[in-house]
Amino acid sequence: MWQVIGMGLGAGDFGPARARDQFLHGGPVEGTTVRSPILNSWRRSRSLGLTPEGCELPFRQDLDLDGRLVRAAGPVLDRLQARFAGRNMNVCLADGHGAVLQRRFGEASLVRHLAAIQSVPGFVFAEQFGGTNGIGLALAERQLITVYGAEHFAERSQTNACAAIPVRDPLSGRIEGVLCFGYPPAEAEAGLNTVIRRAAGAIERRLLDQSSMRERALLQAYLDARSRSPAGETTGNGQLGEAAGSGLDWRDEMILKEKAADLIASAQRAAVEVFLPGGRRATLLSRPVTGPSGLEGIVIEAVLPTPHRHLAVLAEAGPPADAPSGTPAPPAPAPAVPPPGRLYAPEPGRPLTTARPPDTLGTTEPDTGSATGGVVLIGEPGVGSYAVAARRRLELLSEASTRIGTTLDVSRTARELAEMAVPRLADYVTIDLPEAVLRGEEPTDLQTGLHRTVVHGIRADCPFYPAGDRVALRPTTPQIRCLIDRQPILEPDLTAAPDWIAQDAAHARHILDHGIHSLIAVPLLARGIALGIASFYRSQDPAPFGDDDRSLAQELATRAAICIDNARRFTREHTVVLALQRSLLPQRFPEQSAVEVAHRYLPAASGVGGDWFDVIPLSGTRVALVVGDVVGHGLHAAATMGRLRTAARNFAELDLPPDEVLTHLDNLVGRLDRDEGTEEASCDSTGIIGASCLYAIYDPTSQVCVMARSGHPPPALVRPDGTVTFPDLPAGPPLGLGGLPFETAAFHLPEGSRLVLYTDGLIGDRRRDVDTALDQLRRALAHPSRSPEETCAEVVRTLVPEHPDDDIALLVARTHALDPRRIATWALSADPSLVSGIRAAVTRQLAAWGLEEVVFATELLLSELVTNAIRYGSGPIQVRLLHDRTLICEVSDTSSTAPHLRHAASTDEGGRGLFLVAQLAQAWGTRYTADGKVIWAECALEAPGGQADATERYFDDIPAL
Repeated sequence: MWQVIGMGLGAGDFGPARARDQFLHGGPVEGTTVRSPILNSWRRSRSLGLTPEGCELPFRQDLDLDGRLVRAAGPVLDRLQARFAGRNMNVCLADGHGAVLQRRFGEASLVRHLAAIQSVPGFVFAEQFGGTNGIGLALAERQLITVYGAEHFAERSQTNACAAIPVRDPLSGRIEGVLCFGYPPAEAEAGLNTVIRRAAGAIERRLLDQSSMRERALLQAYLDARSRSPAGETTGNGQLGEAAGSGLDWRDEMILKEKAADLIASAQRAAVEVFLPGGRRATLLSRPVTGPSGLEGIVIEAVLPTPHRHLAVLAEAGPPADAPSGTPAPPAPAPAVPPPGRLYAPEPGRPLTTARPPDTLGTTEPDTGSATGGVVLIGEPGVGSYAVAARRRLELLSEASTRIGTTLDVSRTARELAEMAVPRLADYVTIDLPEAVLRGEEPTDLQTGLHRTVVHGIRADCPFYPAGDRVALRPTTPQIRCLIDRQPILEPDLTAAPDWIAQDAAHARHILDHGIHSLIAVPLLARGIALGIASFYRSQDPAPFGDDDRSLAQELATRAAICIDNARRFTREHTVVLALQRSLLPQRFPEQSAVEVAHRYLPAASGVGGDWFDVIPLSGTRVALVVGDVVGHGLHAAATMGRLRTAARNFAELDLPPDEVLTHLDNLVGRLDRDEGTEEASCDSTGIIGASCLYAIYDPTSQVCVMARSGHPPPALVRPDGTVTFPDLPAGPPLGLGGLPFETAAFHLPEGSRLVLYTDGLIGDRRRDVDTALDQLRRALAHPSRSPEETCAEVVRTLVPEHPDDDIALLVARTHALDPRRIATWALSADPSLVSGIRAAVTRQLAAWGLEEVVFATELLLSELVTNAIRYGSGPIQVRLLHDRTLICEVSDTSSTAPHLRHAASTDEGGRGLFLVAQLAQAWGTRYTADGKVIWAECALEAPGGQADATERYFDDIPAL
């Protein structure tokens, strides 16, 4: 060992000696400076029953010391020995199981001072035998690693340092062996990792050259056989003829090469027919060929049923040299590669032909008089399998770019990842996401807040925790380790994965009993943020996952993570906008007796829009019903909706008729749009011109509804008998266009009628036309006994898809009529002497209604209002009492002059009457009609305390009492 040659270093001088000692004594090591791969290896070593003093390495004598790996690595090892000449460097090559095959020493005399396990080939350094060491950890982690001093598990290696890297077969990606540098820690150099990477790359290139030499040997064997055959044709230099004159362009050659690769991978002797563009056909013949050394391969020949010259060799990787410069690549192959022996045509609709052995086709050789042939591809079946697998991986990635992220829904995007991977990469996939990500928030602690979001596999009885469950994973599991390391974790053999089994031994056994044997855990990373974990499991294929599978899983997960992050951020914005929208919509409607109301607001799947509705009580027991729609989606539409709803409510407070309300909204929208157009900050805004609105006022005393609309769908009217009509209501221009009038229409609504107001999202669906939607709406409403709430539910069930394209506002109002016995009306001329008579009549009516408590206040209110009408208005005058939730007093005249509340000076003879009205009434105001105005006041049905005393103080303002 290194200390033998005089390094003089104790075990505690290098590496995390204190943390190692804590670990070996059962103490906590999380949060220390121990690197994650080292700590995980320590845990595996302990779970395997190893002890620092008892790591005995087995010795193998049956090694293949002249295999392809040793032949490829020999010259590279010799160059490394020369580079490290005179230094204490121990270079070794191990096979894929950790057994040392070759050693080279920088200082030749070093071998005399080292122990046998450090100098003699044959010892096995796999982690299961030697614990944490360079060769074993490189095989376990499948990447370049360094192990320094006390990071080793075995006691004998505490003063050693090493760097090790896997050597892979360039074609299959399989780990063929490990290249390892051992050296004293004090002699470490900064560029050592670069040297070992380059050396491993050189060995891998030599492995690839060996494959190329085998293919060249197979080709030469084929050419030799052809040269001995009378039907063969070669050029003068021993090569097959060129492509010129073959009748095939480079697109045809690409199609034939693709099919030829499938045949080589299948290792079948067969003949298949391939359809080429333009209705042409070619036959591919698969023949075995054996080289002089006994190497076996497959040669693929193409035969055209036309008297062309011999076809050219198409072994190059890209388009042939005669393909035009800049010519785009041929269309991507179909998503799924058919099994060997079955063809799929490049032109849709062409029949597929099943491969058959040549002797079943009638003749074993094509008719040379009517067909010509030539080599398309040559290779070993195993190499062909790697080529086909590589193409399928590229096809999977290409398809994933279009099939993952089709929606902005986090859960659905995660499921698309699982559906993409099963069964082409894995047999089962589980995806765990934090609850915060599902809500659209930034993830916080992923290790404690994971939820099983997706479980998908080749069988319905997946042996995993079901979707929706909370998942609590231990820090040592592959899933949490991949989150911590931000790298995918490959567990080729789950039966030898103690950290995975320790999570839940019974559950792990249940999974293994289903034949699941290999795992890849991949973090879902986007913008440097971990969003969750995707776990890929294999059961059908007995071979474990490899490095290529891990890279493919990581690429799929990376693409999916970006889509999940986009969906998460959309969810967050959607949630904020939806919360804003709902805060701007009515939370509850004020009490009123005119209509019974139910409503629905359904946001669109793609984003919250600007649909809104409102129910506004008006004077005289009337009510205003409003629905509107703002163009666009998102925050701007929601904010604009809030502005329009506020404006509509303010205009409604002025007791304006529907057409005037729409005119004011039209002017407002035009001003808002012009203001936004002048601000640079709103240059991305779509504007608000084009917003629509429907405004209706229903009067329960007359059962008349007056409506006007501005570019909005007409309402539906359901009569008490269930008859459904769509009233002929003038459309009116959308809001903001300006310069065009709005028209009103009045309809008599019998008591119990239902008025249905909605936005265009209810009937404007790209999956059906408007007429079909209106017919569906008519059928959904044609039930006379349904309440407004039941009507809303039925309309939504019938017309609204699961994911609506546009947001929907729905308002259903069932009308009530005010009992005529609760309405009292008197007409009088402008004569002050009639005030006392009106007061007496009102007193009698209130007594008849049982409202003696409010007689005194009502007498004073009506006396003041009638006196003002006589003094300042013009006749005829009408007095009306309405007995509803409150007592409403109305006095109308033909004048358009409205009284105003003001403070009277101490010397003024009048001016105190309206102040008294304001004190006695809970609300009062003026509304204008086509014939004049109405001054109204509402009184609570119980006399407010102290009001009589206030009235007496202003008694002198009311004459003729």
